[in-house]
Amino acid sequence: MNPLVRVENLAMQFGAEPIFRGITFDIEVGAHLAVLGPSGCGKSTLLRLLAGLDAPSAGVIQIGERHVSAPGKILVPAHQRTIAMVFQDLALWPNLTALDNVLLGLAQVPASRREKLQRARDALRACGLQSLETRRPSALSSGQQQRVALSRALAVRPKLLFLDEPFSGLDITLKAQLFAEMQQLAASQAVTLILVTHDPLEATALCTHALVIENGSVSEQGQLGELLRQPRSSTLRAFLRQLPSQERHCAA
Repeated sequence: MNPLVRVENLAMQFGAEPIFRGITFDIEVGAHLAVLGPSGCGKSTLLRLLAGLDAPSAGVIQIGERHVSAPGKILVPAHQRTIAMVFQDLALWPNLTALDNVLLGLAQVPASRREKLQRARDALRACGLQSLETRRPSALSSGQQQRVALSRALAVRPKLLFLDEPFSGLDITLKAQLFAEMQQLAASQAVTLILVTHDPLEATALCTHALVIENGSVSEQGQLGELLRQPRSSTLRAFLRQLPSQERHCAA
């Protein structure tokens, strides 16, 4: 059986500027992956390639049974990849209600208006927002806005949910609450997470595996707990220093 995601010898460059090369990894269902590395190493670029927003310069991407990207080609467009994304800026439309923001994410889903409305309301309910569906983003707290963006992603019913540093503006208490809810939602809806982050607490709270990109290639990858026991990369050594002693023990 094929893994949920297979990436082989992936490379990306913009013009003559190489971003990374030789990226190879698999993701099994439920093996939530943290993509780590210094700023500018290509973490968000990797998400865009997986999502079908850009074509790779080299290498192939397979999701399930389908080859979805090849060198210079997007073989399967983003809306046909059973994926969803939550960005750092959340990308909520300020003039739309929470419900309409979620419905907007279903624009290309082949379903009736009635079914889309039901899916949007189910997603809002799953994120605890059923009583706030008529509010616009300006009338919601930061945490509630996060939940609207998450609801919009979950309404698509994705197999893969890409998270590009969406929690960076939240305090630690709200993060912990959201992480617990996301773990429950990912399990109940069989969603596999891929998280780009600089925050070791986010990575250890949400992810089981890690891929570290440094100097244009993968410096280490595998189960996150095992990697943190004997980190080889400067990224994971820095992560370990930032984790409180109790979190280090849990991660290991």
